[in-house]
Amino acid sequence: MRTQSPLVAVVVVPLLFGFWPSVTTVGPREGWQVFGSAQDADGRCVCTVVAPGQSLCSRDAKGRQLRQLLEKVQNMSQSMEVLNLRTQRDFQYIVRMESLIKGLRSKFRQMDSDRRTLASKNFQELKEKMDSLQPLIPVLEQYKTDARIISQFKEEIRNLSSVLLAVQEQMGTFDYDELNQKVLSLENRLRSCMSKLTCGKLLKISGPLTVKTSGTRFGAWMTDPQASPENIKVWYMDGYTNNKIVKEYQSMADFVSGVESRTYSLPFKWAGTNHVVYNASLYYNKMQSNIIVRYSLETGRVLTQRALDSAGFHNVYPYTWGGFSDIDLMADELGLWAVYATNRNAGNVVLSRLDPDTLRPLATWNTEYSKRNAGEAFMICGTLYVTNSHLTGAKVYYTYSTRTSTYEYIDIPFHNQYFHMSMLDYNARERALYGWNNGHQVLFNVTLFHIIQSDDDA
Repeated sequence: MRTQSPLVAVVVVPLLFGFWPSVTTVGPREGWQVFGSAQDADGRCVCTVVAPGQSLCSRDAKGRQLRQLLEKVQNMSQSMEVLNLRTQRDFQYIVRMESLIKGLRSKFRQMDSDRRTLASKNFQELKEKMDSLQPLIPVLEQYKTDARIISQFKEEIRNLSSVLLAVQEQMGTFDYDELNQKVLSLENRLRSCMSKLTCGKLLKISGPLTVKTSGTRFGAWMTDPQASPENIKVWYMDGYTNNKIVKEYQSMADFVSGVESRTYSLPFKWAGTNHVVYNASLYYNKMQSNIIVRYSLETGRVLTQRALDSAGFHNVYPYTWGGFSDIDLMADELGLWAVYATNRNAGNVVLSRLDPDTLRPLATWNTEYSKRNAGEAFMICGTLYVTNSHLTGAKVYYTYSTRTSTYEYIDIPFHNQYFHMSMLDYNARERALYGWNNGHQVLFNVTLFHIIQSDDDA
């Protein structure tokens, strides 16, 4: 017999690319790592899953006490090392002084044996040697101070030894290998749970991370959300019109350093900056038309092209910044989408899910949000998110759910660092937003709110 567990709300913070670990680390505190948090529908915290790092056990106050003592011993060791270096330096100085002292001693003997022949020259030599020995006095004083410090160190080490022994007795013979195995088991179970998370609701946008500064004020760059983890190619399309050159880079590092692996010359020029690479094909809006083109990046030829019925084009219904951004192609966890506007819907946003092969609309939703009032838009898990502006101070202002056919006004700010956003698209594989921000290629991290339901054996 199987029973169904209650719904659990989990906040997951996905990280960008392979540069960051797949498990979220939220400010390690005393060696602990936050793997995930749970909260109810009202946002109240229910629990947080945490575990210590594999190389450190800090499970209680006694562990903290041990670490403090360890730090103290390390500080003492460093001080002893400094003292040792200074002692060696001073010892070498004293060795040099020894010959001078011997010479001074013979000079005194000579003076004592023949006081009558003592001349002014002997006094001058004696004075010079005495002057050279003056620095020895503070050195000897320092040795006295160092001797006191060493004595204090010895006493403190004896005290620390007794405290460490007492703490060890209190903690007992706990099996840390067993604890480590439990931590690893918990981590694996949590990773397995997180891997089942597919869709969620946007809670927060953080960043941006500036990857590169290049090109004109307007453009697009992207990776393929359908590609395998080993495929990390980047595609780059500068400008919003009168261009058909696409640059390909084998990796993010190559993109940053400007090492191109291939250049494509498209058969048709593009319009706008709202292109998308999906399953090894580039989808873009053909210039001065409402035709969508599917171009194979593997064969270098057009596979499909189809007009988007009644969609405005060539700055009839663009985003607020213009740039022939009438038709916005995007992809999320559920597939390929087109965001546009029509006369029949009074210039308001229309949303269609497309067949990626034929480009036929599989389903269409009419919203009541003016396309011209939208700054930019992107899809996450079948929900359209619209920004209120393309300029500084922009925020995600409006959402439309294709699952419920309902809209909502929200307030999720994001940092428009370079003041003019001409492209903002979600990548489902990377769980990140790609942006073209006034000639800067940037990435935004997103926080999603997930609702998961799992079945457990009774």
